[in-house]
Amino acid sequence: MDCNNFYVSCERLFRPDLRNTPVVVLSNNDGCVVSRSNESKALGIKMGVPWFEIQERAKHEGILALSSNYALYADISNRVMTVLRDFSPRTEVYSIDECFVDLTGIPKLREVSYQMRERVGQWIGMPVCVGIGPTKTLAKLANHVAKKHPRSKGVFNYNALTAAQKTHLLEKLPVEEVWGVGRKLTSKLAEMNIHTVQDLLVAHTPTLRSRFGVLMEKTQRELHEVPCIEIQEIQPDKKQIISSRSFGQSVTDLNVLKDAVSMFVANACAKLRAQQGQAALIQVFLLTNRHRQDQPQYSPSIAVPLPYPTNDSLEVNRWADYLVGKIFKSGYQYKKAGIMLSEITPVSQRQGDLLEPITTSNEKLMTALDGLNKRYGRGTVKVSTQGAYKQWQMKQERKSPHYTTDWHSIPVV
Repeated sequence: MDCNNFYVSCERLFRPDLRNTPVVVLSNNDGCVVSRSNESKALGIKMGVPWFEIQERAKHEGILALSSNYALYADISNRVMTVLRDFSPRTEVYSIDECFVDLTGIPKLREVSYQMRERVGQWIGMPVCVGIGPTKTLAKLANHVAKKHPRSKGVFNYNALTAAQKTHLLEKLPVEEVWGVGRKLTSKLAEMNIHTVQDLLVAHTPTLRSRFGVLMEKTQRELHEVPCIEIQEIQPDKKQIISSRSFGQSVTDLNVLKDAVSMFVANACAKLRAQQGQAALIQVFLLTNRHRQDQPQYSPSIAVPLPYPTNDSLEVNRWADYLVGKIFKSGYQYKKAGIMLSEITPVSQRQGDLLEPITTSNEKLMTALDGLNKRYGRGTVKVSTQGAYKQWQMKQERKSPHYTTDWHSIPVV
């Protein structure tokens, strides 16, 4: 199941006046196009095109651009996934707008899929397409067909095809439509005269494995209707947690950078505690604007092992503050910063150090911090070094209200 033009569709839920208007949603700092309505696609707007390049054109053609509203999108996504769980006990949320639903043993798959599509449309207002297949790779391909061909009416069942029909379909689909086959892989496959999905299906398996590894062999076996990629009902814990962001405007002041990194530490540590983990290594990095070659470039990074694995925001923040000061150099215009926490282990596994004093834990404080921020909104309670400066904050000049997650933004009739 895949939501159609997800970000744009979320915006239209509360703006029905935009139903026939060409709409695009922009990335962080209103940089590039990351979601397009069908009307925008018809006008030839490409995914990923910088907004400044099409800004004048948008005025003439009536294209409305909106800033990303991630709180809204995450909430609508959760509502869609909750509806889908009514149809099967086994589901995997693959991304914010995609979900695998295991319908093994359920009769009348096509009818059930139409019910699924209609219920999400009626209860949430979100347009979706459903692809049915014996493996996850073929289900993704079927979903692509459901989106592209109006005759499918939003649902395509690969299982219902005859062997000849399957071959005919796969011969028409370019190999880049296969799940996991990106641009670089497509060009390498073309060197082997593999251009369509059918070409990949009949390719020599040992050669594929020797050149591209076991993942490509699994993909080919999935095309042969042999399930190799299981549904992950529980997402595995992250091995690394990165929190970073491009700034709304260039930053030259050390205190402003420390303020931004303090925010990233708070976000990363909250994710770390959510998975009951602790990190033993912290890395801090700064980046100048690589697109501005007329400016001096400097992209430092530094990583240090922590005395003890921890998920304490205060402890990690002290280290991050120190590391930013170590790598900062004046005279540069910084465009992005971030931190990475790695060597993550469960909190139940703690290795002591004979040469380091035992530190007191702030576990109760962190629990209270997370509870308050979950209840009243992220950033309600924060470290004092966080939020003093606004220069680095994202540009979101076209952002819609938080219709479903903020009492003050609820639509009023």
